[in-house]
Amino acid sequence: MSVQLNHTIVAAKNNRESAEFLAHILGLEVGEPWGPFVPVPLANGVTLDFAPLPPGAPFAPQHYAFLISEEEFDAAFARIEEAGITYWADPRQQQPMQINHNDGGRGVYFPDPAGHFMEIITRPYGG
Repeated sequence: MSVQLNHTIVAAKNNRESAEFLAHILGLEVGEPWGPFVPVPLANGVTLDFAPLPPGAPFAPQHYAFLISEEEFDAAFARIEEAGITYWADPRQQQPMQINHNDGGRGVYFPDPAGHFMEIITRPYGG
């Protein structure tokens, strides 16, 4: 059997809000809650399980990048703009309200409600 990522836990201040936010931006469905988790299944079989942070627990923002088609990028980017979300072309946030064209594709970085740094790209880096 080859090794595959099956799921990962995404800590969130409000797990339902964060799961619904990402699902909306990416045009996905939120799965049925399972215990404390609100899942967002991805097309490649990986599930992001959004979990609530315990009260007073420290929050460490993470970065999540999603490879999507050109058509999915158009739709997701339109939803980002419609929601008035600040976005950047670069991870250092030096190019606000721009997208990048790295490796012949398109990409953009944006925050989720918990403070994680999300990224959508249409081409893998270095590819």
